[in-house]
Amino acid sequence: MSNKKAPRPGAVRKKSRGKAVGSGGQGRQALEGRGPTPKAEDRTDHPAGKAKAARERLEAAKSRHGKGAERSPQRAPRKKSDDAELVTGRNAVLEALRTRTPATTLYVAAKVEMDDRMREILGLATRRNVPVLEVMRPELDRMTTRDTVHQGVALKVPPYEYAHPLDLLDQVERRGDTPLLVALDGVTDPRNLGAIIRSVAAFGGQGVIVPQRRSVGVNAAAWKTSAGAAARVPVAMAANLTQTIKALKERGVFVVGLDGDGDVSLPGLDLADRPLILVIGSEGKGLSRLVTENCDAVVSIPISAAAESLNAGIAASVTLYEVAKLRQERSAG
Repeated sequence: MSNKKAPRPGAVRKKSRGKAVGSGGQGRQALEGRGPTPKAEDRTDHPAGKAKAARERLEAAKSRHGKGAERSPQRAPRKKSDDAELVTGRNAVLEALRTRTPATTLYVAAKVEMDDRMREILGLATRRNVPVLEVMRPELDRMTTRDTVHQGVALKVPPYEYAHPLDLLDQVERRGDTPLLVALDGVTDPRNLGAIIRSVAAFGGQGVIVPQRRSVGVNAAAWKTSAGAAARVPVAMAANLTQTIKALKERGVFVVGLDGDGDVSLPGLDLADRPLILVIGSEGKGLSRLVTENCDAVVSIPISAAAESLNAGIAASVTLYEVAKLRQERSAG
């Protein structure tokens, strides 16, 4: 039996190689710290760092374009909504006919009150060889949704044909314009979509992007709220919104998300005159996590404490107005 005592639990029998055992070395390490704090623009989680990364992407995209490099992934086929839609209301129907939106039938209520809009609607339909059917008002009521005010007229249009998101950007670049697109993240109310389309048309935007899943599409209610702007502003459908945003970023587009808790205030937005895509979240949930992580800036709109939030349509309109105003001021300066 050995006379050697067993080592105490946790006792070290040999010195460790390289670093002395004990608290002295650890104490010196703690005093040394982690080195100097990186500059704001070198920190990927800081707004300045995101802006720097976006500038580098823009320069890289310009360089690729100049060399004729491949600009975007292969396009997916254009998608259509499932059913034909009825555009209702005199303003919406008139704008759709003026812009030569494809139409298959014009329904007019019997003994409808005639005004200048109705006369122009009938004249345009006749010149375009769109069949005009007179129906009793109760029949027109049944054809339209309960909350729709048809004003005695409805236009049947084929299923909406969505563009590809990157095709929107191609069209803008060919015209030599500065891109200003709007994407919807979780917005399900067609009236919000219609209002956003109308604001995009009013403030110089070039298109709207909606996700394929969990999102509103271009239906009769969206047509109605857009007051015909849906005939002029293309709407694209993204199979995956996050991947689409990443593809747009690679093309030099800056991504600005709208959120009540955003760390950048909207007035005087630095990125306003850059190629932009504004991402609008739902009123209840806001932006999704993955979309937020891919934003170059998350912007908030200063509002009174008496109001909790703005709905998606109003938030988009306010932001588009501010961007348009800043672009005009900076181009004039």
